[in-house]
Amino acid sequence: MHCVTRWSKFDTLWEGVSVKTLVEQGIIKPKPPARFVIQHCEHGYTTNTPIDLILSDNMLMATHYNNLPLDLDHGYPLRMVIGVNRADPDETTAYLWKGGKWLRGLEFVREDRPGFWELRGYSNTADPWTEDRFAPGPKLP
Repeated sequence: MHCVTRWSKFDTLWEGVSVKTLVEQGIIKPKPPARFVIQHCEHGYTTNTPIDLILSDNMLMATHYNNLPLDLDHGYPLRMVIGVNRADPDETTAYLWKGGKWLRGLEFVREDRPGFWELRGYSNTADPWTEDRFAPGPKLP
């Protein structure tokens, strides 16, 4: 996983369930027009994510880290985590802020809506391989 503040952490063990699995099992049923997912988290924090990224093999709704339940500082009881598969450099990934801590809900939407950090000048795509950290775009009024 890669943080926008220029640190990365490799060989971490996360456990939970993927949104992809929940969709495949029919537990979550996005409407066909949905192209983005807004992650709603504690204290009104949101982050926007393309549905393809949410449904990728390396995106997880995590409940555990290194065989222990998540602690409060790291997103208990549920957080989204996007991993990096070093064996597949073409796999889509994103900086860590695209995975919200203290996850409360997922909203599947047709149109993209910038989240908390995107409204403050962070990149909408957040590609760590191109160091896509900041971008011109919507700003807070």
